[in-house]
Amino acid sequence: MDEIKGNELRGHLETMVLSVLERGEAHGYEILQRLEDAGCGALKLKEGTLYPALYRLEGLGFLAARWEANEESRRGPRRRNYRLTRKGTAELARRRASWRSFVTIIGNIVEA
Repeated sequence: MDEIKGNELRGHLETMVLSVLERGEAHGYEILQRLEDAGCGALKLKEGTLYPALYRLEGLGFLAARWEANEESRRGPRRRNYRLTRKGTAELARRRASWRSFVTIIGNIVEA
């Protein structure tokens, strides 16, 4: 399977982030891992691609973020955890419906 990266993800990354956060709260690196795991090794993302998408989604009210508690019991830098908001859940449903429509239309054209 060919790797998927960069321009091929344009317009889809935010929907994929919303989708993996549907499974529960996660920090940035964990979100990156969930995306790569779901992509069966074909999806290659850089943190520099993910974090601007997280900030945009948070700014739109689709995600809520909080700094991780328990700093004494953890090694390494503080982590910011993200979760879907109600608005984010509704947006994910809207984007999924749009995606299904897109796949059907393009599929009909390409398969014709």
